[in-house]
Amino acid sequence: MNICIFGASGNNLDAEYFAAAEELGRLLAQGGHSLVFGGGAGGLMGACARGAAEKGGEIVAVTPRFFDEPGVIFPGCTRMIWTETMNERKERMVALSDALITLPGGIGTFEEFFEVLTLKQLGRHAKPLALLSTLDYYAPLLKLLEKAVEGGFLVKSCMELFSLCATPQEALEAVLSAPPISGSVASYHT
Repeated sequence: MNICIFGASGNNLDAEYFAAAEELGRLLAQGGHSLVFGGGAGGLMGACARGAAEKGGEIVAVTPRFFDEPGVIFPGCTRMIWTETMNERKERMVALSDALITLPGGIGTFEEFFEVLTLKQLGRHAKPLALLSTLDYYAPLLKLLEKAVEGGFLVKSCMELFSLCATPQEALEAVLSAPPISGSVASYHT
């Protein structure tokens, strides 16, 4: 299975975030799964790639050409796919993947998660989605989404389109065992 990860690119994070990302990379490789990611050497993306490389996993980087500078790209990628834009990068990552796991991250990571969640809700794909909530990172996001459901801004069925997971093992198991559910434009309005 090709599993895409989205996650932080920054390096000034608690060590526990890096440990969980590396563990996820090791688990992917040990399970024979390919890592599809944005190609970064740093942050949680780089940590996940290091974990996969440690176990000899396939590491597919999808990255824009303007990132091709010393120290930016993870050096152990087994396959490089160059894009011209960030949007093309994200589209290619999603297209290449059978499932997606979102690690803790900032505004770019949020945007990536919400786009794939929206597309799933609209029936544009049925790929399993998981949020890896290391150190309970995504607990406030879950509360926000629940409030949106309570207020009628979000249909309750949207909450079934992804899994919130505390550990890398749970996140991997969630995407491997996810039931085949997806949304549709019609369900978006009910």
